[in-house]
Amino acid sequence: MATQPAFGDLLRDWRGHRRMSQGDLAQDVGVSPRHLSFVETGRARPSRRLVLRLAQRLRLLPRECNALLAAAGFAPIFPEHALDDPALAPAHKGIERLLLCVDPFPAFAVDRHWTLLRANPGFEMLMAGVSPELLAPPVNLLRLYLHPAGMAPRIVNLAEWKAHVCRRVELQIDATDDPVLIDLLAECHAYPAPAPGRRPIAAAVAVPLVIDGDGGRLSLIGTTTTFSAPIDVTLAEIVVDAFLPGDAATALALGGTMPGADPAVKGGGSVRPEHQRSPRRFIMREQLERG
Repeated sequence: MATQPAFGDLLRDWRGHRRMSQGDLAQDVGVSPRHLSFVETGRARPSRRLVLRLAQRLRLLPRECNALLAAAGFAPIFPEHALDDPALAPAHKGIERLLLCVDPFPAFAVDRHWTLLRANPGFEMLMAGVSPELLAPPVNLLRLYLHPAGMAPRIVNLAEWKAHVCRRVELQIDATDDPVLIDLLAECHAYPAPAPGRRPIAAAVAVPLVIDGDGGRLSLIGTTTTFSAPIDVTLAEIVVDAFLPGDAATALALGGTMPGADPAVKGGGSVRPEHQRSPRRFIMREQLERG
């Protein structure tokens, strides 16, 4: 059973993470530096109102705010439900609709540690050639991308893609100071990859995911979707990543259409015949467990 950290220690850690002096934080939340010092050393007990002001000034996300409240002896203010809980049914359905809207292109939902929660049929193309060990639940997308037994050998611009993915994790760590993410980032840095090139990919407006597939080379541009005003901890941490075709050849190879393209025009992309398309179903953790 994990030990509850002392409030003062947790507050001091967050203040250091945000590179704030005791005096600056005290001024921002409207207390004296002496009082804040007493709070950090355990000589004074903070009020619930002060804890919430501290959490706001330290830019804590729902999970971290709840943890700070718990350390001070107060109940959490943000609820937390499992994704399949009836309370999250509208959000759950929304995620499923979003994933299917992108199909036949790959899309998936992950939690704060990049654990796969849901995926559409198009996601199967990303799993091609991946070691079964990496597909055993819980599937981690960071390892799926960058592990030598994962997608890495098929990623043409591995150095650039690795840098992009690691930067996303760094931003998460800046927001959460999550030790699991810190360990995952160290693991990702340890995976082999060539040094990033000095020049961006020609004509690119964003770092694409370029992979060699059975149908040739594919260029995919990633999008990231989050809930805009979540109160529930689970919703605050869910991210939906979707890939769109980066060029007409990729759209045609995967059976979709380039945005704004006329399907009747050669090279604009077309929809695959029904017999060539994957059934409209979701890949869930339970299905991966059944193989």
